[in-house]
Amino acid sequence: MDPPVKLRTYIVEDNATIRENLIGTLEELASVEAVGVAETEDDGTNWLSSHPEEWDLAIVDLFLRQGSGLGVLAACRTRRPGQKMVVLSNYATPDVRMRCAQLGVDAVFDKSNEIDALVDYCVQHSSPAHGLDAGSGGGVSAASSGASQ
Repeated sequence: MDPPVKLRTYIVEDNATIRENLIGTLEELASVEAVGVAETEDDGTNWLSSHPEEWDLAIVDLFLRQGSGLGVLAACRTRRPGQKMVVLSNYATPDVRMRCAQLGVDAVFDKSNEIDALVDYCVQHSSPAHGLDAGSGGGVSAASSGASQ
């Protein structure tokens, strides 16, 4: 049986503690390989745009040291089929989720209570049966489109 495909993941998060904990959790519990990180909109946008073949998943926080995660999402709205963009934020309100869906985000997760759902998402998208280039489903996933608490 083939091992799970490593999900090449780029993380845009300005809080170093959250970023390192997230990387450790995802690498341990899901088949994720962190290929890079950014703390600002400019750095995230520049790397993702200039390395279009080197990532499968981008995890983006909305509030960054410089700029906004929304700018990163907008810059990556057009991407390769199979590449996924998800938001991980403390501000996953219904309005934020709607705005993210308008920007073509695949899922939105609340940092305070949806980390397990993010891990499950990564596991699902790294499985060989799912395939990383199987298409770029649109919108915000049903599991993560409800109101946050």
